[in-house]
Amino acid sequence: MKWIRYTAEQRQWAIAQMGPPSNRRIRALALSSGITEVTLRTWRNAALIEGSLVRKDSGQSERWSGPEKFRIVLESAPMNEAELSEYCRRKGLLPAQIQQWRLACEQANAPTTTAQGVVKPDSGMARQRIKMLERELRRKDAALAETAALLVLRKKAEAIWGKDEDE
Repeated sequence: MKWIRYTAEQRQWAIAQMGPPSNRRIRALALSSGITEVTLRTWRNAALIEGSLVRKDSGQSERWSGPEKFRIVLESAPMNEAELSEYCRRKGLLPAQIQQWRLACEQANAPTTTAQGVVKPDSGMARQRIKMLERELRRKDAALAETAALLVLRKKAEAIWGKDEDE
């Protein structure tokens, strides 16, 4: 077997071809470059571990955790448009995704509003009212279940003994 040594430039070029925006498949890259698939896979796995290459996923937003999204928003906040575009290419993101994440971060601690647009305070009174309403709902559910059981028993009794003619 013949061992071929590749230069660092060849390796960087191949990794760049496997990453965004090209996202070339290993088989196609192996055919066009003459580098074996095994070598390309080894380089890709090493780049993934280093963090210099990101996987191409269909659900790009789902692969990032909340803290990672927050970190990306913080890192990209002072960047101008050209720097942001370069950053997005390196990370395999779209600028619109970072904008959505930024809006979500900004709205994370905003007061909640109702459908009518009224701000609902998260106060102790609201929590007490919720507890009272939940208690009342449990009581009504129990009464409804008891009524349904009595109706079932009444129907069974009528089926066994027949209807009273006194009624």
